[in-house]
Amino acid sequence: MSIRKLCTNRFIRPLDKTFCRYYCQRKLTNAEIRKKRNALFEEEKARQFSLVTRIEKIEVKYEGHPEPCTLIMNKGLSTPYHCTMHMQELLMNRTVVAKVNGKLWDMHRPLEEDCSLELRHFLEATPFDSNNTFWRSMSFVLGHILETGFKDNIRVDLCSFPRPNVNSGSFVYDANLGTATTDYTINESVLRGLSAIGYRLSAQNLPFEPLYLDLSVAEKMFEDNPYKSQQLVAIASQSESKSKVKVYRMGDHIDMSNGPLMSSTSHISSFRVTGVHPITTGYGQMHRVQGLAIPSGLKLHYWAFDQLAERAAKLNMDAVLPYIREKKEEVLEKQ
Repeated sequence: MSIRKLCTNRFIRPLDKTFCRYYCQRKLTNAEIRKKRNALFEEEKARQFSLVTRIEKIEVKYEGHPEPCTLIMNKGLSTPYHCTMHMQELLMNRTVVAKVNGKLWDMHRPLEEDCSLELRHFLEATPFDSNNTFWRSMSFVLGHILETGFKDNIRVDLCSFPRPNVNSGSFVYDANLGTATTDYTINESVLRGLSAIGYRLSAQNLPFEPLYLDLSVAEKMFEDNPYKSQQLVAIASQSESKSKVKVYRMGDHIDMSNGPLMSSTSHISSFRVTGVHPITTGYGQMHRVQGLAIPSGLKLHYWAFDQLAERAAKLNMDAVLPYIREKKEEVLEKQ
């Protein structure tokens, strides 16, 4: 019996609507999905900018190097990155993430009101915010690598990545690698090829563009991914507005994240995909892809990096996703 007949048979319990739609229609390639998502992103971005019919001015009080100052910027249009353009090139290049009214803020997210502005970078005495932002951004980059690193006939469905945990030793992304795992073994040669994609991003200096989407737009954007589609309602309920989904675009790669993410890929120095491990999740069999990166401006001997990469290659269970945490709790209860 076909999947379509199985879904419509009144004597059989219908399958989940998301998976039903996913399997009944022709699967698009990852390249086709990226093209579709970018078209929707551009359309929604243009629509939101068109809502700004009158340019209002706001005061941005900057606190930090080289000296405090007050900038007059455009409400709903100007971003912290635009602010750095009015101050100093050093601030443009080194800033990872901003703080607006004491709250972490994306460098390319428009400012909404009169505010205070601080800029965070890696060479601070306590770069906690910068490190977490970098780690989260690297998981996002892993998703880009997985969607672009295989041939078009190999479908990769991204699932999710956890909150940053620098102490875990590696950033991760869980994904269904599809036929990539059956056509050939993901060996050291494949890992080097995937690593090269991440390493080259630094020279491309691609910005991480944030955009808030209504749930209906997000559902259309991610309808080709059965895992993302199931997560949308929960993600929207946990967002600031309780009804929108925050997505980012880096180059032509678009994915969901509550952020914030770093300013651009120019902050990447060394990068390596260190390992791929099969794991069991609430969504079934997945592969946990792990990586390691060093931010620009920080010097590290190649031997030390190799030692860190060796640790980062081991299965990372400290970076726990919600569905894995739930599974662990079930096991503990049974014991």
